[in-house]
Amino acid sequence: MASEIFRPGLLDGQVVVVSGAGAGLGRATALELARLGATVVICGRRVGPLEETVSLAGGGAVEAVVCDIREEGQVAALMDGVLERHGRIDTLVNHAAATKAMIPQGGGKIVNVTLSPHHGLPGMTHSSAARAAVENMTRTLSIEWARYNIRLTAIAAGHFATETLMTKYPKVVSEGAARTVPLQRLGEPDEHAWLVAYLASKAGDYFSGAILTLDGARDNWFGPWPPPGLAEEGGKPPTEERRRAE
Repeated sequence: MASEIFRPGLLDGQVVVVSGAGAGLGRATALELARLGATVVICGRRVGPLEETVSLAGGGAVEAVVCDIREEGQVAALMDGVLERHGRIDTLVNHAAATKAMIPQGGGKIVNVTLSPHHGLPGMTHSSAARAAVENMTRTLSIEWARYNIRLTAIAAGHFATETLMTKYPKVVSEGAARTVPLQRLGEPDEHAWLVAYLASKAGDYFSGAILTLDGARDNWFGPWPPPGLAEEGGKPPTEERRRAE
């Protein structure tokens, strides 16, 4: 199946590593990159979901490697294996360190996936803190590694209609999440994948140090605008009553 957005062969010759690609945004990203001609190496902790992603790719060049990114030795083995089989890593999506490959080859791209909204999520303190650290790391390393032509960006992803949200939680949860977004809907995983593909392409060559928020304006406001029950006739938001000049 061809990409809905980009021309065929856009990423021909590229080697891309995508972590967490056994489901959700990682899977959608891996499939889109493969449609565009990239050789995609996916990793995750469980072999079953990874093999399902490979199967969904059809004839696409997607390879699966079981890897727990919390284990430094496994990450090193993953990267060494990719370099041994393919000779380079052009883009790394999400986690791990790839400077070992990117410095000798004259550069590359790293796309970290973080979290929106940025003002905190109750019950997810650990995740919010970790993602904030990754965004700061992205900004800092974009400066330190610029001399190697390594470009880093982060995508702060909001609420998306992933398999986990839509099938593992009650319907009221997904509907409630959608109502917190000004656009009043969840994002589609492909919308996230298209942004990654853009960054991996030549069009993304001057992006570095940027945090790109993809969340339907959830980072700016909680819920629809105007708020339900407060809109005037015709949907006009409430405004300040101005005095007439005497």
